[in-house]
Parts: sequence; C-alpha cells; structure tokens
Amino acid sequence: MLPLVLGKKISGRYDVLCLGAHCDDIEIGCGGTLLRLFRSYKNVRVIWVVFSGNEVRKREARNSARLFLGRVRTSEVVIHDFRDSFFPTQWSEIKESFEDLKRLIDPGLIFTHFRQDLHQDHRVLCDLTWNTFRNHQILEYEIPKYDGDLGSPNLFVRLDTRDCKKKTSYLLRAFRSQRQKQWFTPETFQALMRIRGIECNAPEKYAEAFYCRKMVL
Repeated sequence: MLPLVLGKKISGRYDVLCLGAHCDDIEIGCGGTLLRLFRSYKNVRVIWVVFSGNEVRKREARNSARLFLGRVRTSEVVIHDFRDSFFPTQWSEIKESFEDLKRLIDPGLIFTHFRQDLHQDHRVLCDLTWNTFRNHQILEYEIPKYDGDLGSPNLFVRLDTRDCKKKTSYLLRAFRSQRQKQWFTPETFQALMRIRGIECNAPEKYAEAFYCRKMVL
C-alpha cells in the first residue's frame, strides 16, 4: 500500500528503498516526494543505494543524502563502484547486489528509474528492480536529459513550494561538480516540477510524476 498517495495512517516502521544509477538520480527524480514523505511520516527507515560514482561524486552523493535524509530516524546509504554507462555488461554483478538488498529490506515503497528511460544504466536498474521485488509497490521516476525521453506519467505527487525550493537548493549545494553542465540548473528542476504541477492541478503549482505500472491493494 502507498500511504503517501492513499492518505492512510501507518503504524510501526515504514521501509523505503531508493535506487539510483548515478549519484544525483534519486534526488532529481523523487527528491521533492521524499521530502514530503519524510515530513509526513516520522517512523521511516530508508535504504538509499547508488550504483556508480567516482570519489568526488561519492562524496557529493553522501552529502546530498545527508541533506535529504535529515528527518529520517533510521537510514543507510550505499554507493557501489559499477562502471558508469556500462551497466548492461555488468548485469550479473548488479543482480547480485539486488539479491543482497532483498535480504536486507522488505520495503513498503521502492523508487527506481523509468523502464523507457533512454539511458542504458537506468533501464538496467528498472528491470532488475522488477525482477527482484515481486510483492512491492514500485514507482518509476523520470530524469530530464538530452535524449528527450519524457513520457506521460500516471501518478503525481503534489508538492508545496517549500519542498521544491529545498530540493533544488540541496541539489545545487551538494553536487558542485555538476554545475558546469548546461542542464544542471535550478530552472531545469523547477521547470519539470512546474509542468507536472500543471498536469495535476497542484494547488502550489508544483509536482513530481511517476510511472506506476502496477498497484495492488
């Protein structure tokens, strides 16, 4: 069940698994939703897993996770050393990491990449998410990029202005190595949240959107 969307109260701990191929993917794809979730539900345990990154990027990713996970009582951040852009050739090794995750956590909610994402690393993670977790609520997030692969998501999380500003601020503060990239700007992140906000008539204008291919109640 997805309490964030369905408005249900949860008793006991609620486990969330966040998966990202690269060091800023989780934050870009679902950072605002995570901030809302962590503010709404206090007893949350988060496993935050990034699958590739050099030393600089790993340090940035840990700093970013610390910002986004500030309200979370229990969390673990894992950063792997898989080769960026070569995930399809490392399928079996990455699958082993997923099997380790399955033994570590039985999440109520999983955030992962969109299956139709044109980045090959993103698609591998999505496929392995569904391959590994068969009885879980999975939401696939979107990442804006040069390839132009944004689609028509079917689940929207309305955000308030506070969480939008925090998401953008945290991204720019943590990932200093990315600032020279022409797309890594506050306008990029805010524009996508604004468009998704229009599509779901968000009261404060902003939202993040996801692909929910299967929901079981």
